[in-house]
Amino acid sequence: MDSNLLKIFVAVAEKQSISLGAKTLKVTQTNVSLRIKQLEKNLGFELFHRIPKGVILTKEGEKLLPLAIEIVTKIKEAQRQVKNIKKQDSMIIASTYSNTKMRLIPFLKQLNFDYPSIKLELVTNNTVAIKQQLIDYKVDIAFINNEPTHNEILLLKRFENELLFIESKKSSDNKTMIGHEGVCAFFNGLKKYCEYLGIEQYEVLELANFEVILACVELGMGSTLLPKSIVKKYGYLSKLKLTPVEKSIVDIPTCLVCRKDNIPKISDYLCHIELDVDAV
Repeated sequence: MDSNLLKIFVAVAEKQSISLGAKTLKVTQTNVSLRIKQLEKNLGFELFHRIPKGVILTKEGEKLLPLAIEIVTKIKEAQRQVKNIKKQDSMIIASTYSNTKMRLIPFLKQLNFDYPSIKLELVTNNTVAIKQQLIDYKVDIAFINNEPTHNEILLLKRFENELLFIESKKSSDNKTMIGHEGVCAFFNGLKKYCEYLGIEQYEVLELANFEVILACVELGMGSTLLPKSIVKKYGYLSKLKLTPVEKSIVDIPTCLVCRKDNIPKISDYLCHIELDVDAV
């Protein structure tokens, strides 16, 4: 049965008038009359008695009305829910530890301003673990270091990082390299930069906190490589010897990514978002 016919039937029944029902539906009276006749033909009985002031329901029409109202109401609700499916109502966001300092906070502020109704959940881990969480559908989007190579992961937005080779002003000890952890992209970038400098023999010191890493470098305990935004965040720009690292030597961008078959409904927004890391 055509649900549009039931919608017309309900409108006429509620208004007790074909002309008023047509006005409510914003269609012609002739169209409504023809559709009512079509519905009566399909059902095999009349639905209305025609009277001078309008129409009244037949006994069959009275029985059909509550059923028709229920069907029309459910269809409206179904249409509303289908429209809402197109909206982003929640999102699980993962971030590497370094990007919680650089990108995550300004991202959350901007997203909350532009989409205040989206419910957000946050996860932090290293890039390797986060990429696996994406593959396993455990997170929706993620900030990782370096562009993804996995064929199931889609790059939404690339953010450039200004990398610095960082040494103490007190001494130049290149015998120890300090990094966040073995799988940290910046630690691996440090090792690559050491190769460029021709430093082959050095000790490795792994620490779990970027602020502690910078403090240790200031004390002359070793050297490190980090984005300028992290150095600035902890107030070490004037305290350390900083050497800019050319992208041709080491390039570690921040990348906002998702699964190719689980693209957020606000993907166009995410692909064009700009974040002011200096505002954090």
